[in-house]
Amino acid sequence: MLSVVTAIVILSCVSGQYKPTWDSLNSRPLPKWYDQSKFGIFIHWGVYSVPSFKSEWFWYYWKTGNDSDLVEFMERNYPLGFEYPDFAPMFKAELFDPKAWAELFQKAGARYVVLTSKHHEGFTNWPSKYSWNWNSVDTGPHRDLVGDLAAAIRNYTDIHFGLYYSLFEWYHPLFLQDKANQFKTNDYMREVMQPQLHEIVETYKPELIWADGYGGAYDDYWQSREFLAWLYNSSPVKDTVVVNDRWGHGDQCINGGYFTCHDRYNPGVLQKHKWEDADTIDKSSWGYQRNIPLQGYHTTEDLVHLLVSVVSCGGNLLLNVGPTHDGRIMPIFEERLLEIGEWLNINGQCIYGSVPWLHQNDTISPNVWYTSGGNVTGETSTVYAVLLDWPSNSSVLLGALSSHHVTSVEMLGLTGTPLKFSLNSDGLQVTLPNLLPSSNLKWAWTLKITVQ
Repeated sequence: MLSVVTAIVILSCVSGQYKPTWDSLNSRPLPKWYDQSKFGIFIHWGVYSVPSFKSEWFWYYWKTGNDSDLVEFMERNYPLGFEYPDFAPMFKAELFDPKAWAELFQKAGARYVVLTSKHHEGFTNWPSKYSWNWNSVDTGPHRDLVGDLAAAIRNYTDIHFGLYYSLFEWYHPLFLQDKANQFKTNDYMREVMQPQLHEIVETYKPELIWADGYGGAYDDYWQSREFLAWLYNSSPVKDTVVVNDRWGHGDQCINGGYFTCHDRYNPGVLQKHKWEDADTIDKSSWGYQRNIPLQGYHTTEDLVHLLVSVVSCGGNLLLNVGPTHDGRIMPIFEERLLEIGEWLNINGQCIYGSVPWLHQNDTISPNVWYTSGGNVTGETSTVYAVLLDWPSNSSVLLGALSSHHVTSVEMLGLTGTPLKFSLNSDGLQVTLPNLLPSSNLKWAWTLKITVQ
């Protein structure tokens, strides 16, 4: 079995368009759907959702004893001798409704969804042949969580399905053996990682693979370049699949389809390469925390402002939710997502399919961020100016437009109602409309500006 997988990879690398070198792999154009999507949902869900204390790194922190609060939590609530794998039968997902999840993500305005297929603990949310009795069919939910969600998401043609996959596993004996041998042996890569990656691609056909967790090993050990050459040349998703940059030590922000660089990456300035901010509604954790106070969650205003600044600088926002062990997305997560969707229903044209403008935020009004419609017709183009706060005098000066010929200004949500404006040497002065307190225009306001 393993030699067949290796042979497939080698043959595809030799015969295909893309070779197993970063120069060749990095030359592949990013499929257009990803840049146009702008907003996706990340889902961290697994055995760690059972204790739901601290984070998805629960097992590591507990076993290393690096977190005294976590150790005390276990000693107080679980019997002596209880081990992390004992949580797995409690991860039942009995309330998991993939259709309801998919509907929520669609209402949130997400254009792609990325589910954790396997985190660093090694538990797979699909019936992996290479993870016996440590997967969601052999124990816990006794169902294929990846397959169920993939089917539900694909009922919506405007949402793409993706999978997160951790290359390494904290306590897998083969990985620990390879690591002890300074990665001069590669038994874990050959017997677990590569077969599992091929398994999820061939079974579920994800259009995005979010690699993570290289465990200190370089991509030579992981044979990441060989896998990507197969993925781009011969896989069932070769024409549409998108990948990130976490394929081995030293690859982040250098090699891959798009760059994530580090968690919660938001440089605040335009980047030369396509990038993504993987961020969270819960301010501190990716997995669900049942002990978090209200102040531990970002507000809708926080999240809308984050989305605007990320897109203005050429990025995508992948916003994480952490479901409960029984399969619920808690009301506070649901509320945040629905309110983002409400904002996007009005302001979506400044987000979806947009491109960065000449300026990202304004020279005079720094809480104004720009995107461009990219729909240049002759000498006419559309610029979107997104106001993150409402000026006290209901007027805004846009210094970035001082040298442009503006022919019209309107506010999204009030389409067909032109706004008064004047142009001087300082910039474009726009008089904003009077909005009623009951108005559904909130969190951020978009001016659609036609420029010649």
